[in-house]
Amino acid sequence: MKDQKNTLIAIVLSAIVMFGWQYFFAKPQLTKDQQEIAQQEQAKQGASPAQPGAPATTPPQPGAAPQRPGQAAPAQTLTRDAALATSPRVAINTARQTPKGPEGLAGSIALKGGRIDDVSLLKYRETVDPKSPPIVLLSPSGAPEPFYAQSGWTAPAGVNVKLPGDDTLWTQEGSGELTTTHPVVLTWDNGEGLVFRRTITVDDKYLFTVKDEVSNKGSAPVTLFPYALISLHGQPKVLGYSVLHEGLIGYLGESGLQEVTYKTIDDKKSMDFDVTNGWLGITDKYWAAVLLPDTSAHLKARFSAGQLGTVKTYQTDYFLDAQTIQPGATGAASARLFAGAKEVATVGISFPLLGAGGYNQQLNLNHFDLLIDWGWFYIITKPMFVAIDSLYKFLGNFGLAILAVTLIIKILFLPLANKSYASMAKMKAVQPQMQALRERYPDDKVKQQQELMDLYKREKINPLAGCLPIVIQIPVFFSLYKVLLVTIEMRHAPFFGWIHDLSAPDPTNIFTLFGLINWDPTVVPLVGHFLVLGLWPLIMGVTMWVQMKLNPAPPDPTQQMIFNWMPIIFTFMLASFPAGLVIYWAWNNTLSVAQQSFIMSRHGAKIELWNNLKATFLRKKEAAK
Repeated sequence: MKDQKNTLIAIVLSAIVMFGWQYFFAKPQLTKDQQEIAQQEQAKQGASPAQPGAPATTPPQPGAAPQRPGQAAPAQTLTRDAALATSPRVAINTARQTPKGPEGLAGSIALKGGRIDDVSLLKYRETVDPKSPPIVLLSPSGAPEPFYAQSGWTAPAGVNVKLPGDDTLWTQEGSGELTTTHPVVLTWDNGEGLVFRRTITVDDKYLFTVKDEVSNKGSAPVTLFPYALISLHGQPKVLGYSVLHEGLIGYLGESGLQEVTYKTIDDKKSMDFDVTNGWLGITDKYWAAVLLPDTSAHLKARFSAGQLGTVKTYQTDYFLDAQTIQPGATGAASARLFAGAKEVATVGISFPLLGAGGYNQQLNLNHFDLLIDWGWFYIITKPMFVAIDSLYKFLGNFGLAILAVTLIIKILFLPLANKSYASMAKMKAVQPQMQALRERYPDDKVKQQQELMDLYKREKINPLAGCLPIVIQIPVFFSLYKVLLVTIEMRHAPFFGWIHDLSAPDPTNIFTLFGLINWDPTVVPLVGHFLVLGLWPLIMGVTMWVQMKLNPAPPDPTQQMIFNWMPIIFTFMLASFPAGLVIYWAWNNTLSVAQQSFIMSRHGAKIELWNNLKATFLRKKEAAK
């Protein structure tokens, strides 16, 4: 009766784990995947979600509370193309052709306002189809999802100076588009003695440099504050992973790393920092727009959230110390903008003996590598990425690189694993003695345990040794999961066969007979979210089940039931994980089975894998009778 009760408890607990996982992780992930697919289809059809256009943004005002974006949203909703057409523009073109396809930036600078508000990343596409549209990072005010950068000058509170604003129409000196070899120069005369000049350059990656100058041709000095901002309007689309930061980010001097979610800033409204040597911006999983002021500059930086009618707004900004420009003199300030993909080689990776310096090293920035969310366990995650990336450059496939890293880790931990498997082999050899003890003391569990401990001590067996391979695997599993989740290098990285994106779940589904049945099982009430199970998770589940059957059966019936259920639970749990992680787990299990079988045979322990498998099915037949 007691064993039946324990078995029932084990089944209930296993079901709770499986259902809980599906509800809190798989269901949200599936919903997000479906939303992304719908958005991609909508984009292909040329339709954009209706959303009020974004208004002009007022720069931060030193000496007083920073002003929020204050104008009403346009009454007419504009498409992105229509919003772009509201201003004369200077093209941005750093496109170049590589063996893997086009790279660089495409877009434009708005002469109205002088903003960088139109940037597309040619190297990256919306889907795995290379012909799909490129990723659009920045969009202008009035578009469905405004996201832009702006810099300039602002006057002290209460001082009336005519400065360039959102509606100012700048004039381009000369002609031509912005390229890596051709800067763009914009000018504007306020008609009151101040002439403004803006020089914009771009490198071959994602770094814009904006130099703002103001010449005082009047008769009185003028005091101005340089500023820069990044503004995002609308409800941001976030993936919602607890191990991934999406939102406002910065490394602000002694305040250190600041990762502020949209919900947090919605609640706080504003966060102010008075620092030196900082950077700040807005990030999501793969893309970011970040302000990179000079590392020696004194900043009054701010994260803020606001509201324009029904449209939420988010902004990161800073202003520098005031400059007093005497008559006949010129003031100057430079701002840098990173607007692009969070590539490790471009951003930089700060770790002893590892990786490229990127902008973090080139510009001597303050921990700019933390723009990529390596997590608390970066001491494992960063080396894991470097190892996979290095092997990818040699093997040409990230999936093969993951398999190779798994093999290398197995070799590195071979002595430790050998001791563990040797102990398990000894336990296998004393199974008859353990069974005799259980038969000798069938009703005295305490005596059973005492005698078992004495047996383990005499035979020098560590009963916990079998857990060691799993314990070793946990940090490796997490670091690989983190690498697949946060690094853009894994995005749309193919394996073989039907896996076209190692960072996404296996697209096949056994419940549609792998595409032979044209229906969506996820719409089935109550159980729909369980009906997503690809081929690689099934392969992983089988390898895990085989590995379990290779080990001696636990003496306790409850433990036996839990071990029998574990492969099933993990199969459904990992169905919604990145395919690369599932492939790793299946490959690791396969290597473990081969390694354990070899060690057990060396120690004279009988390998009863087939006998255990046969016994499993025989018990089921007997139970059916």
